[in-house]
Amino acid sequence: MALTWDESYLGRVRTRVGDTDTILFVGARGVIFDEQNRLLLIQRSDNLRWAIPAGAMELGESMEQCAIREVWEETGLRATSLTPFAFHTSYTYTNEWGHTYQQILMSFRIHTWEGELQKVTEESVDAGFFPLDALPGAPSPIIDEVLADLASFEATGRIVLK
Repeated sequence: MALTWDESYLGRVRTRVGDTDTILFVGARGVIFDEQNRLLLIQRSDNLRWAIPAGAMELGESMEQCAIREVWEETGLRATSLTPFAFHTSYTYTNEWGHTYQQILMSFRIHTWEGELQKVTEESVDAGFFPLDALPGAPSPIIDEVLADLASFEATGRIVLK
């Protein structure tokens, strides 16, 4: 069972620090393509934006364990083989609640997984695999950047550091 926001490490830190200070957000995302080269996206339940499955790390987790857990919580799929391809450490983001975070995110390419895709979870209201030329929702610079980072990694074999 997924932790509630208040139970999560980040939720507990935000409660103690308050709403105005920038805090570190350490997390991971998992990029999955199906056999037709369609990208897995979720529609987030908190802001209804389409996104790559991702989220914050909990105490005691590795980045890889975080990616596996977040993909599972948001899609019902359990990653069984994954490779890191990008590490971002310098982005600052303010969400719709006015909370500002400096994000430290590792992106993983998930090669294999088990389970059946769940379109609705506690963290998503829809999910599916989409052709890259027909992604749902408004264009996303974040998704575009992640896909460009993956292409760079696949072309060079070197992890992308930003």
